[in-house]
Amino acid sequence: MPPRILLTSFTTWLPHHKSNSSDDLIAKIHELYLTNSDLKLPLLTVLRKLPVDTEQASNYVNSKITEIQPTAIICCGMAESRSQLTVESHATCGDVVMRSPIDLEQLIAELSMTQISHDAGKFVCEGLYFAVLNHITTQKLNTNCLFVHVPILTDENIQQVTKDFILIIQKMALL
Repeated sequence: MPPRILLTSFTTWLPHHKSNSSDDLIAKIHELYLTNSDLKLPLLTVLRKLPVDTEQASNYVNSKITEIQPTAIICCGMAESRSQLTVESHATCGDVVMRSPIDLEQLIAELSMTQISHDAGKFVCEGLYFAVLNHITTQKLNTNCLFVHVPILTDENIQQVTKDFILIIQKMALL
């Protein structure tokens, strides 16, 4: 069975947001996946515009994980203050820390627009990441999960951010 990757993104949450860069990136990736067979992406399931509510988003994503049993999960959120893609090393809830089992240094080794972050944001992004990592652990699922924060997309960074994100998807499919 070919690898199946679940991609998620959020909707906007502040009045000045015209869009959410995580959703913009996922939409672009999904369009490329559907129209470019040379891209060599694994099977993708896309959950776009998740509500900016930790419980609702987590319940929905975890139910989809149970339903489709993806090989890997890449959850995405917008980080207005960041200038690069950032892969999150862990998520916390209270005193509990859930760490990504992925070798992040190796994952981003060849990427020019991506770095590792140790601060998932203390908001819905971290809440979703924690809930998904916890779901994988408690259900003993054979899947990997990564959270990627996406900077505001501009004409100057969109091509490199997209290129790096495609490489992340391809590498996650091989884990």
